Amino acid sequence: MVAGIKGMFLANKKLEDQAKTYITYNKGRDWRLLQAPSSDLRGNNIHCVLPYCSLHLHLHVSANPYTSGNIASKESAPGIIVASGSIGAELSSTNVSIFITSDAGNTWRQIFDEEYSVLYLDQGGALVAIRHTPLPIRHLWLSFDEGRVWNKYSFTSLPLFVDGLLGEPGEETLIMTIFGHVSHRSEWQLVKIDFRSIFNRRCTEADYQTWHLHDQGEPCLMGVKRTYLKLKPIARCVMGKTHSVTMTSEPCDCTESDFECDYGHERRTDGRCTPAFWFHPSSMSRSCMTGHTFLNSTGYRKVVSNNCTGGVVDLYTARQRPCPSHAPEGLHLVTSEGTLSATLSHNVTFLVFLEQGDGSRTSITVDFGDGNGITYSNVSSIEDGIKHVYKSVGIYRVAATAENSLGSETAVLFLHVTCQLEYIHLSSPFVAVKNKEVNLTAVLWPSQVGTVTYIWWFGNNSEPVITLEGSVAFTFPREGTNIVTVQVAAGNTILQDRKTISVHEYFSSHLLAFSSNLDDHNPDVAEWRLDISRVIKNSMVQATGVKPEQLLVTVLPGLPTAAEFFLLPDKDQTEGKPEKTTPHLEQLSELVLGALYQNQVQFTLRPGVQITVYAAHLSAAPLVDTSENHSSSAMIMLLSVVVVGLAVFLIYKFKSGLNWTKLMGTSSQHKLASSTHAVLNASTDHPTLRDD
Repeated sequence: MVAGIKGMFLANKKLEDQAKTYITYNKGRDWRLLQAPSSDLRGNNIHCVLPYCSLHLHLHVSANPYTSGNIASKESAPGIIVASGSIGAELSSTNVSIFITSDAGNTWRQIFDEEYSVLYLDQGGALVAIRHTPLPIRHLWLSFDEGRVWNKYSFTSLPLFVDGLLGEPGEETLIMTIFGHVSHRSEWQLVKIDFRSIFNRRCTEADYQTWHLHDQGEPCLMGVKRTYLKLKPIARCVMGKTHSVTMTSEPCDCTESDFECDYGHERRTDGRCTPAFWFHPSSMSRSCMTGHTFLNSTGYRKVVSNNCTGGVVDLYTARQRPCPSHAPEGLHLVTSEGTLSATLSHNVTFLVFLEQGDGSRTSITVDFGDGNGITYSNVSSIEDGIKHVYKSVGIYRVAATAENSLGSETAVLFLHVTCQLEYIHLSSPFVAVKNKEVNLTAVLWPSQVGTVTYIWWFGNNSEPVITLEGSVAFTFPREGTNIVTVQVAAGNTILQDRKTISVHEYFSSHLLAFSSNLDDHNPDVAEWRLDISRVIKNSMVQATGVKPEQLLVTVLPGLPTAAEFFLLPDKDQTEGKPEKTTPHLEQLSELVLGALYQNQVQFTLRPGVQITVYAAHLSAAPLVDTSENHSSSAMIMLLSVVVVGLAVFLIYKFKSGLNWTKLMGTSSQHKLASSTHAVLNASTDHPTLRDD
């Protein structure tokens, strides 16, 4: 912005990688290039023809209070602008000169062919210039005629490295200070210069002349003709503190140049303002009610702060028009959050509005998609939105219908109602058979949370399997330990669970039971089950002598406490052959079950709490009643149990070949794997997984 001239601006515009300087006198309504000076500092002609060549200015305002910056103008000196720049097709940082204008940018003169700092003195009545150079200097230049003639003055006897210059407070001052260094090692030197001795009188009325602001001869700028009282270039006098800028103005008749394009309109090459491709003029009346009026734009509006009157003002000013009657058009239905999701049992606010139509006479009906709906007599009654609460998870088709006597229109959105996913559990077997399909299930709490995506990661696979169902079947092609991870994405929530599955080609398995006192200490959490599994395994290894790597134990979720153990063949002994694996697993099973039948597998849960491990089909109840009144019946019961135990042992010996598993073989060979079913316990606050 140029100080002292309302509506005048200078700007650099980059177009096709070329920066050029433009000027406007009507707040940016019209821009043009700067006409370069006709001659240079030495009087040589400059051949510069618009638009191929023009004057370009550096418009950096100094952030340093001790330097003048690249451009300077003052309220007290309207029309005088000093700036550094270059002449050519574009702005350049080389061959920089200093230029000045005395008529607000209509004509420019070159005053220096190097960079200088320029300071305004006596409200612009005098200009002081000092050279920008890294070398020490002794001189400055002073002008009393708006930069037409410059006089050279010496300000110091010793050359000074100039760091900056500063005028005394107030633009009317005739005192300035130069500061710098005599050498790079010396301290700051301050040189104070008082120019008052150069002037021998104060300015009188005869020293001033009138100056008419114009734009290439056009006197009406921003709707007025402005006339300023300026000091004559030949006058050498002091204006002083009492001087103030005198300006008179006279209003002009409005012309097309006093108007710019209104909102939604663009200026075409022929100068007319027409609607932009994205703007629909009819939308301006969409909130208009029948019987009322609205301002119908002509495509133009007066430039802000423009003071013109009369002329073509009626032709370009917006006109009052009666509100038209329309059938509903451009019906919109959105949520107040702008999303397509909502939370169960929370308020959802729907916003309904029309682009066009008589809002006061158009009814709105909203069907929430859950069997509920509501009707409003007019659009204006629902400006704050329509609230609704969904009580079930799901995807709902929400429809809004606007209707009046001229027609109707419907808008639809599909709303996903979800609830917070709190917990997931991956249900999987502890041991799986090589090359045999395994079913994996992700159990959610709550079970219904809306649209859910399942991401499955198997072992070291770098690519996941993505499903919309909570169950997936997978085949493990190699023996070993595999980690299965499932991630469940519901809305903005992502939870995961991870299980380790041992994959083997041959194994035998059996269920375990425990003395009932273990249930009193079972918190039914995964960490506890993992710890107890390790304790049971160590107890079984100590009691049977089975190698730890041949025994796997897992405690199952739920109460009463149960577990399952798996026996793996010693590959060094069996060599992976079925004919050797079968008897080997039978031998291991007899050894482990024998220890269990004889109550040899025990462990101490805590001081005073001894736990006995049984094979699952043996009763954990006491076999002998030690009271005196029942000693005979106890003996009979004991004998009965012994007989039953022998019978079970013989049956086990006969059928022990059934408790081993292998991947491939004849039809007489079977594979055994535990089947675990997850059941949700609804009586607790959190889901509990039980095995039936």
